[in-house]
Amino acid sequence: MAAPILEVTDLRVRFAGPTAAAAAQPDTLDAVKGVSFSMQPGETLALVGESGSGKSVTALSVLQLLPNAASHPSGSIKVTGEEVIGASAARLHSLRGALVSMIFQEPMTSLNPLHTIERQIGETLIVHGGLTRKAARARTLELLDLVRMPDAANRLGAYPHELSGGQRQRVMIAMALANKPELLIADEPTTALDVTIQARILELLRDLQQELGMALLLISHDLGVVRSMASKVCVMTNGEIVEAGSNQQIFEQPRHPYTRHLLSCEPKGEPHAGRVDAASPMLRAGPLAVYYQVGKGWFGKRRRFAAVDGVTLNIRRGDTLGVVGESGSGKSTLGLALLQLIPSEGQIHFDDVNVHSLRGRDLVRLRKDVQVVFQDPFGSLSPRLSVAQIIEEGLRVHEPDLSGDAREQRVAEALHEVGLDPESMQRYPHEFSGGQRQRISIARALVLRPRFLILDEPTSALDMSVQAQIVDLLRNLQQRFGLTYLFISHDLKVVKALASHLLVMKNGKVVEQGSAADIFANPEHAYTRELLQAAFVH
Repeated sequence: MAAPILEVTDLRVRFAGPTAAAAAQPDTLDAVKGVSFSMQPGETLALVGESGSGKSVTALSVLQLLPNAASHPSGSIKVTGEEVIGASAARLHSLRGALVSMIFQEPMTSLNPLHTIERQIGETLIVHGGLTRKAARARTLELLDLVRMPDAANRLGAYPHELSGGQRQRVMIAMALANKPELLIADEPTTALDVTIQARILELLRDLQQELGMALLLISHDLGVVRSMASKVCVMTNGEIVEAGSNQQIFEQPRHPYTRHLLSCEPKGEPHAGRVDAASPMLRAGPLAVYYQVGKGWFGKRRRFAAVDGVTLNIRRGDTLGVVGESGSGKSTLGLALLQLIPSEGQIHFDDVNVHSLRGRDLVRLRKDVQVVFQDPFGSLSPRLSVAQIIEEGLRVHEPDLSGDAREQRVAEALHEVGLDPESMQRYPHEFSGGQRQRISIARALVLRPRFLILDEPTSALDMSVQAQIVDLLRNLQQRFGLTYLFISHDLKVVKALASHLLVMKNGKVVEQGSAADIFANPEHAYTRELLQAAFVH
């Protein structure tokens, strides 16, 4: 057997808390506790676990990219037999990007928004590969072709915001591969991507690994991705590896209760089917169009782009309509138009009231009945307000005559309804987990007792087990309160568990709609078949 490319032995990572400098006994947190594993050249090993399990901290330790507050009280990390912990800055500089490279989870925050793609990839080649700028430009183009960037030559001068999520991730992969590393660390490389783009990125990584012969350390909470990619799997929770084994053993004969828990956490169950009133739709829209100005054409006349193009939909009371499609298909724009948060053309009727005709107080009254839960629970909750202040904000607008005690009681009821302790209402968003923050977002919407909820990718940023909890919660709330949902998502597994009807969008248009059961069983449009293939087969 060849010498390991990576050996991690009894690794511990400790973070100093905020009071460490002032306290006699430092406030510390052990994020990684005695982790050990090794990798052979060309091998793929996956670290699997939920958020906070220590996966990413372990990966960042390999390249010594942890913040100054982190330390290694014990353990060893060897790359091709050389100790990394305690290595000099010069040695780490030569190691990073050359022998070991890393693909980070969120390409938009990992790429410099002020530099072109050519400059960012070229910098890696110049700093670590010693190439001239001219040679770096030629190699950058080769790399973009290697990662199958469409129209690569014309992308050299593009900035990150001008690329799609999948294209930005391809740029990150190109940067990581620039100097032909022997070990590639991929930290949740497909989490934020649509299912079809995810499938293409995974296929690309498999092809590149085979072509270049590099080892791959994959960090993920998506068991479908891990099953399709890894030959060995280490399952982590609370900073420890609780089970390690071959792909087949972990997925077919899991021994540890936590591993079995992870494998059972995929959203499942059937959409709620009770109390649906088919006689009169709660919401009717169409043909609905939303246009954006995209620059000037001939004679200075501004050109328009149709983000939503002729969409027609009907949502029955008590029902759930799932709107699916890739990023840029117009899903979220459709939701914002229905909420009257952006201008639109066409008809929107809520309870037979023409929404476009509403102004002022009448529109405010409508928004009491129609609420929204956004994709990113942390970004949509003010960090300066307590949970109580966040949830009661709508009550202050829509029910100003409520007393302080009555508002507090309503907030407590809303928190209880979403499974949170009302005693926590004076805490702030950063003190909660991602799943808890999403429950707070749902409580904020429910406190006004709406009849219609627009849910815009409410589970996409969450671990699989938390996704399953939120799906169960939404089904339960719908059954108890007779809620009607418009559920926007690119995750068809979640949609299948919630929606009884589907609307499939591509490039602003509806390509297929109808019963969810019929579409999942017999999709008619090629695009729908592609989505289903990517979602349910890895």
